[in-house]
Amino acid sequence: MSHLCSPIDLHCHSTASDGTLKPSDVIKLAHENGVKHISLTDHDTIGGLEEATYCGASLGVNVIPGVEFSARWNNQGIHILGLNFNRTSPIISAAVTRQEDSRFIRAQAIADRLSKKGFEGVYESALEYSSGQAPGRPHVAAAMVEKGYVSNVSAAFKKYLGAGKMGDVRSVWPELEEVVQWIVNAKGVAVIAHPRKYNMTVTKLRSLIEDFKEYGGEGLEVITSGQKQGEIGLLADLCSRYGLKGSLGSDFHSPTQPWVKLGAIPLLPKSVIPIWSEWGLSF
Repeated sequence: MSHLCSPIDLHCHSTASDGTLKPSDVIKLAHENGVKHISLTDHDTIGGLEEATYCGASLGVNVIPGVEFSARWNNQGIHILGLNFNRTSPIISAAVTRQEDSRFIRAQAIADRLSKKGFEGVYESALEYSSGQAPGRPHVAAAMVEKGYVSNVSAAFKKYLGAGKMGDVRSVWPELEEVVQWIVNAKGVAVIAHPRKYNMTVTKLRSLIEDFKEYGGEGLEVITSGQKQGEIGLLADLCSRYGLKGSLGSDFHSPTQPWVKLGAIPLLPKSVIPIWSEWGLSF
């Protein structure tokens, strides 16, 4: 799969959630990589949007309002991107507050479980790593390394935080329909993020898409980093079959992951209508 440089990247993260670069540094890196339009889609927060927008204005990079909401569908976790919504919408503000509250509760529950193993002070340290935002498991892992409980982040996930481990605490996320409606009612477009990363059959994915579209969803992330051969064609076909528009994004988190670079993703297939086709963007 060739990695052409895309001038648009609609999926990336900063220190406002689980990325390692400040929002302004994400935009600076995007500018260096030739990205002209970007959406900062931090997990369940728009806390980095103002800084990113201000930086983008100074560099000539168009920052499109974005967020990556956690949702549940048929008791499975699904991520939904909200793009190009009204950034001052009270609906988005209330949704973000609710999601962040859930993340704080989850982080505290993880820390409580770890403390029973003698790992004290993890929550407070994780808060420092998350700069006061709701800590995610990567922040908890970093805290465990700092305190000498594990040798590195990988060990933290392998022994304590990974799927099925003691620190794998499930959050009670809202149902897919509610999340999609948040985005739609804030005048944005809802997109299923990285649809081939949910470990579901194509039949089940089709069922997800059918419900998603019924709820008002409009897009499918056709292009993202780390896709396997053939996945782009499959997702392009699903867009055509269900009348969805296609989105693309690197899902960038950190420059220490050289296999995920801002803008270093293939372009959308010509058969796919871009999610931004009616946004009046220029390239």
